[in-house]
Amino acid sequence: MKKRTLLILVGLLFALVGCDPKPETKTDATPDPKTTTSTTATPSELKLSTSELRDQKPLDGEEVAVLETKFGRIILRFFEDKAPNHVKNFKDLAKKGFYDGTTFHRVIPGFMIQGGDPNSKNADRADDGQGGPGYSVNAEFSEISHVRGVLSMARSTDPNSAGSQFFICVANSFSLDTQYTAFGRVVFDGTEKEGAEEPAGLAVADKIVNQPRDKSDNPNQKIEMKVKIMTWPLK
Repeated sequence: MKKRTLLILVGLLFALVGCDPKPETKTDATPDPKTTTSTTATPSELKLSTSELRDQKPLDGEEVAVLETKFGRIILRFFEDKAPNHVKNFKDLAKKGFYDGTTFHRVIPGFMIQGGDPNSKNADRADDGQGGPGYSVNAEFSEISHVRGVLSMARSTDPNSAGSQFFICVANSFSLDTQYTAFGRVVFDGTEKEGAEEPAGLAVADKIVNQPRDKSDNPNQKIEMKVKIMTWPLK
């Protein structure tokens, strides 16, 4: 099956984020941003206020992910209580350097930035989006809504097929709720200017998502990352 296809299920249209297929299938399901983004939300899905976001800063001694790119860094706090297996998987991969040198191989303005595929380390762009760690993680769906700044796990058509690929929402994408495992979010890291309404990492994500890209939404120039798991506060 060609990459970036839209899956239509009987009676119901699901917008799916392309990612981490089982090695034997090489299936890459993909969303249509027009059907996955939304500005209308129920009360339980509303974006957190600036004060609430600031209150979500990591606790002293808590492990966070520090994602470094040429455009700056993104600090991610994990939802340990909502998706413990996904959090452990991400931390384990990061601690052994799995993500270092991988790229954001899929960026869609008004939707999300996706990365974490080991295939993206090589020069061949044709197989970007089809790699993984060689195993899968079962879904851990929760009430966490896919608002701007949420970190979630990519997968193929099988809900239990997450591996290493992840995405960060740059816009509210509520149709992904209870379809993908949200396991963290971008948080304030202390470098923001006084009065800033959003974490500095979201400005970095915005720069990444707006880079020139090819017809497969892969940036023309590689955007590599390094991911470290560090203890808060950062030194």
